Amino acid sequence: MSLINLVYYNIIPFILVLSLLVFVHELGHYLVARWNGVKVEVFSIGFGAELFGWTDRVGTRWKISIIPMGGYVKMFSDLNPASQPDQTLIQEMSEKDKEVSLFHKTVWQRIAVSAAGPLANYLFAIFLFGTLYIFMGQKIPSEETKIGHIMPKSAAEQVGLQEGDLILDINGITTGTFVELQKIIQENPGHEIVLHVQREEQKMMIRATPQAIKVRDHEIGRLGITPSYHEVKRSPLTAYFYAVEDVYTFSAKTLAHLGQMIVGNQSTDGLSGPLGIANLTGEVARKSLVDLIWLTALLSINLGLINLFPVPMLDGGHLLFYFIEAIRGKAVSEKVQEAGYRIGFSLVMLLVVISTWNDLSHLKVFEFFKNIFN
Repeated sequence: MSLINLVYYNIIPFILVLSLLVFVHELGHYLVARWNGVKVEVFSIGFGAELFGWTDRVGTRWKISIIPMGGYVKMFSDLNPASQPDQTLIQEMSEKDKEVSLFHKTVWQRIAVSAAGPLANYLFAIFLFGTLYIFMGQKIPSEETKIGHIMPKSAAEQVGLQEGDLILDINGITTGTFVELQKIIQENPGHEIVLHVQREEQKMMIRATPQAIKVRDHEIGRLGITPSYHEVKRSPLTAYFYAVEDVYTFSAKTLAHLGQMIVGNQSTDGLSGPLGIANLTGEVARKSLVDLIWLTALLSINLGLINLFPVPMLDGGHLLFYFIEAIRGKAVSEKVQEAGYRIGFSLVMLLVVISTWNDLSHLKVFEFFKNIFN
């Protein structure tokens, strides 16, 4: 892929989708802050030097910054984009300044401001899902054993299985549903299985060896196939209820997957960073607008969920400090908060390093440079 195509098909769609989700997230913080009488000094899409912007009638600077990898809303009394309190400014504030300072709002008002960003992402995902369910239909997994999608570099792809193939039996065992099919595959990690497949009018036999995946204290087989789907249109009265259900299910599965990574039962190879997500966004954008909207909704859920993690620097870290304050009746000490921000920064940087390493590995960047030097 040429540099021009890379920029046009991958980088630009990724930046547009990310900027939209960041805008939604920060708008949640902004609106709830304004409703609670907090002065908002800066609303920025991106970090670093300002490219262009304007100041509105209430004194908020709206701007687009040069590094399009996030954004922030800087409240009055914030020291930096991470919303760390500016203790020097706070000590010098007049009574009039305190009226519009985030630091001097009640703990429950500050909780509302911090939670508003992730909540906005969740509401946006529900809106996108619900609207798609009304006009395009909700994707429901088919009961039949027809392959809907082949995962890249999977065992299924290696042996030539194709989307639309109907699996008739495995090892002579007839599979009536996709659940039964998956059960047999999972029971054979690293062991060859024989599949009888119907492809259009042709029947064939294919041998495959499911990849062994470690889950908790044992291994399961993975072939790398997903079921086909059929679409069911929902009424405006029910679409958004189904959307809420799907957002909850996706969030729960994501948390479970991350939990398995943390305890070491699953590899961190599946973590993707900006490069991997940009590549995925480009691939999806080239397929269809509907698929891009689906991906945007999923990324919105991820953005909201990640920001709720109790890590200082993220919204969840602020919420953790505020809830401790609500229980204790007094704020967490400045020294503890400072240590928390340092730990939070280190954790975020570690996550960035791991995900970027995975991206570079999956995109075969290391192999590219190895071939050059060899």
